[in-house]
Amino acid sequence: MFPAPIERSSAAAQTAYKIALPIALFVWLLPLLAIFMTSIRPAADINAGNVFGWPSDFLLIQNYTAVFTQSRAGTYLLNSMLVTVPTMVISVALACLAGYALAIYRDFKWALPLFFLFVAGNFVPFQILMVPVRDLAVRTDTYDTIIGLVLFHAAFQTGFCTLFMRNFIKALPYELVESARIEGVGEFKIFWHLVLPLVRPAIAALSVLVFTFIWNDFFWATVLIQGDDRLPITAGVRALNGQFVSQWQLVSAASLLAALPPVLMFFLMQRHFIAGLTLGATKG
Repeated sequence: MFPAPIERSSAAAQTAYKIALPIALFVWLLPLLAIFMTSIRPAADINAGNVFGWPSDFLLIQNYTAVFTQSRAGTYLLNSMLVTVPTMVISVALACLAGYALAIYRDFKWALPLFFLFVAGNFVPFQILMVPVRDLAVRTDTYDTIIGLVLFHAAFQTGFCTLFMRNFIKALPYELVESARIEGVGEFKIFWHLVLPLVRPAIAALSVLVFTFIWNDFFWATVLIQGDDRLPITAGVRALNGQFVSQWQLVSAASLLAALPPVLMFFLMQRHFIAGLTLGATKG
């Protein structure tokens, strides 16, 4: 069912693997390398058609500084933070509460139907919700606002987050909760002091996933935000494209800056992220 480890393969297979891996990695990183090389080129190189050749000059500091001094990239990055961080906190917090209720309250007869409802919501193509969501935002005066984008993302991500957290909490020994109840511990204290510390790796993994999903969103940022001063960085890069016309070195630099926060988030939470994904994968 699962592929055998490379250490168990023949010597020829291991040699081919060692040769193919760097090549595959280079091919996979080639578009990113091309964008980076474009971001440090002078505008004259791009206008002259020197897009893939060696740059005539390296303007790393100048181009990346110009992104902030000649555009609103700083505002776009701040808007992305204002959208992503509250959404992540709200979604994960609601998912922990809902996941606890669906996993622990075994006498609640609607737990399984509600869980299936959360699962079914993840299979709805979000593009078909564009018109009703936009109309709802207009009617509630949340269209073209940071708060409206946060509320929508939180509502849409909570279903997936609840599915994620319910499964992790369900895997905990139920005897721990029963023992705490016998000792007279209240439900909120059981949730806060017993369950949450045990699923901390899962919370960290879920936070990284939600942060990445929301930060990289382009579709809903375009649908629900119209004002240039409220655009997140993913939609703001498109505005930079029109603003700078042929200054692709600045657009490339802004694109790389937009990709940095999710990468930093992953490396900061890497240990917890891997532990959360492998939680319950082994016995003993």
